Amino acid sequence: MTDKPSRIVILTGAGISAESGVDTFRDEGGIWSKVDYRDVATPEGFARNPMLVHDFYNERRRGLKGIEPNAAHFALARLEREFPGNVLLVTQNIDDLHERAGSTRMIHMHGELTRALCARCGTRHLWHEDMDAFSVCEACGGTGHMRPDVVWFGEMPYQMERISAAIALSDLFVSIGTSGNVYPAAGFVEEAKFAGAHTVELNLEPSEGRSHFAEAHYGKATEIVPAFVDEILKG
Repeated sequence: MTDKPSRIVILTGAGISAESGVDTFRDEGGIWSKVDYRDVATPEGFARNPMLVHDFYNERRRGLKGIEPNAAHFALARLEREFPGNVLLVTQNIDDLHERAGSTRMIHMHGELTRALCARCGTRHLWHEDMDAFSVCEACGGTGHMRPDVVWFGEMPYQMERISAAIALSDLFVSIGTSGNVYPAAGFVEEAKFAGAHTVELNLEPSEGRSHFAEAHYGKATEIVPAFVDEILKG
């Protein structure tokens, strides 16, 4: 990377939170190797057995209380604070580690574990405790309609228009800790290339989309992300 960027879009995936102890989904031994996603991460699964789905997400929500952001999360928060241009962080993760590290300008394209969605009135709520079929929506008072505010298989990720608009204006696109095989996020690098942005992959190992990136650095996120942020801020 030679030219100093002014508008940066950063995509993060499960790899950035793995070193904090958050389970990944698609890696060997990941969540989907133990649980059938059709049972716990689809609208059809929720209709069949809402308590199974609630139990799955309750366990994951409780697990957030025992983990902390790592150096990679803190480095991205520092970039947002100190970079003189524009930075947008787009995460596929549903944990809250970016927020706890200090990031504020971000999009959770797959939703958030710490939020609930009322399927009856569409209201979203902060939600840190367990949820069940009897949970009450504070907005409409209905019961039996609350669900985790996460994007399930077959549903459209959040704020896609805003993400595409930011990528179209970016001059640096960075993908961190992603497998490169989950669309639409896997296609962001091609959008960025079309827009003329410099594209960088930071990952533990080459992703399936490695050939689309102009630059790549491999290693632990807690090491390579802070180093890359230092490089950007030094200009």
